[in-house]
Amino acid sequence: MLDFVNKVKWDAWKSLGSLSQEEARRQYVDLITSLVGEEAPAVAAQPTGSTKSFQTLLISTEDNITTIRLNRPEKKNAITAEMYNELIEALDLAGKDDSVITAITGSGDYYCSGNDLNNFTKSPEGGVEKMAKDAGQLLRRYVKAYIDFPKPLIGVINGPAVGVSVTLLGLFDVVYATERATFHTPFSQLGQSPEGCSSYLFPKMMGAAKASEMLLFNKKLTAAQACEVGLVTEVFPESSFQSEVWTRLKAYAKLPRNSLALSKQLIRAVEKEKLYAINDAEVERLVERWLSDECMQAIMSFFQAKSKL
Repeated sequence: MLDFVNKVKWDAWKSLGSLSQEEARRQYVDLITSLVGEEAPAVAAQPTGSTKSFQTLLISTEDNITTIRLNRPEKKNAITAEMYNELIEALDLAGKDDSVITAITGSGDYYCSGNDLNNFTKSPEGGVEKMAKDAGQLLRRYVKAYIDFPKPLIGVINGPAVGVSVTLLGLFDVVYATERATFHTPFSQLGQSPEGCSSYLFPKMMGAAKASEMLLFNKKLTAAQACEVGLVTEVFPESSFQSEVWTRLKAYAKLPRNSLALSKQLIRAVEKEKLYAINDAEVERLVERWLSDECMQAIMSFFQAKSKL
């Protein structure tokens, strides 16, 4: 989650020495452009009905459905700081467009593998505390975008989901999953803590004991198990998942737009202030965790184990 790209920018600026301001600016832009080019996938051709291109997302609006597709399939759609910012913008645009409903899904075999842990591998000089706070502010804005989303929001879970991509599901209105999807929140394993208002919504949905198995003890759920505890609305066979789900969404999108939006807002308004408070508390705890030795040791252990595979 920590945006260590800022460290690269600072190092680049310090290394420029006595160059003129204009030359320094040019070299800085060249460096950042090269970094973005290495990290981000090529921008795909814009789908029919889409209004804007993003580096990490594919957005399209067809049949009164705006679809936000996570588009880092080579990284299992792991979320970078750039993707967080693009998702916030995409949700804002989708909330204001003329579509009736919005769906979020993933490209490739994964729905989302959670935070890109490579964000943790570079430690900035003297700026860890500020970066942790900045990352916390970004996460707070990201979760708030889901809390405030004004239209029906549908999760189309096309494969395994991990971390924040799971915890946010409590803020969706409906969640459909393929039978091969799994749901995993390995927070304590990584020395971290839950987010996405899951510390409140998961116990409310599935009961305290089942929620604790997931959020405290890292239990991975199958799609069928997730449906049993209320995290998933319905599970579909892999062979017919896409056709069945999108047929259903097209039927929903024929319903009166204003009626759906106003009903959604009425339902959400009951607990909106509580969700804001839960989001704030979760982010504050996460910032503490990110700065802890326990968290950094757990993440380094993860990478050491990964390197031996």
